[in-house]
Amino acid sequence: MKSMIRLASLALSLALVTLPACPAAADAAAAGADSPIGLWKTIDDKTGAPRAIVRIYEQDGMLFGKIESSFTPGAEHRVCDVCDDERKGHAILGLVIVRNMKHADDGYSGGDILDPETGRVYHCKMHVEGGTRLVVRGYIGFSLLGRNQTWQRVPQGAGS
Repeated sequence: MKSMIRLASLALSLALVTLPACPAAADAAAAGADSPIGLWKTIDDKTGAPRAIVRIYEQDGMLFGKIESSFTPGAEHRVCDVCDDERKGHAILGLVIVRNMKHADDGYSGGDILDPETGRVYHCKMHVEGGTRLVVRGYIGFSLLGRNQTWQRVPQGAGS
């Protein structure tokens, strides 16, 4: 038993030493195909048009997501005027829109997601499908009262 613990400790130490310095590469190295950690292209569920690139990252054992870039012209000058919480007046680029997601049996849940176009905050669930799609569900009250968006994983090196 002790030798198994030593071997696991050695493997973990080796993995930590060999992690890449690039944040996007580090995200990809830390995340397996079933992990949502990394860069995702958000797709508008009504129009099918790409909206933004969101970085999902882990902090204090929970997942968060912030807007890295936007496909909307002029986004670099926009702030979240419609937000009602502490994010009001903050720049859209860099805005944390997914917060406090915890691992659950079938994915991640327990957190919330902000729609920066309306300022509304919804309960959130998400899970990875096939390593390349992140199904994000925002809802009010019960999960049945909501809608899904399917985000596409940004290939390694494309967003860094």
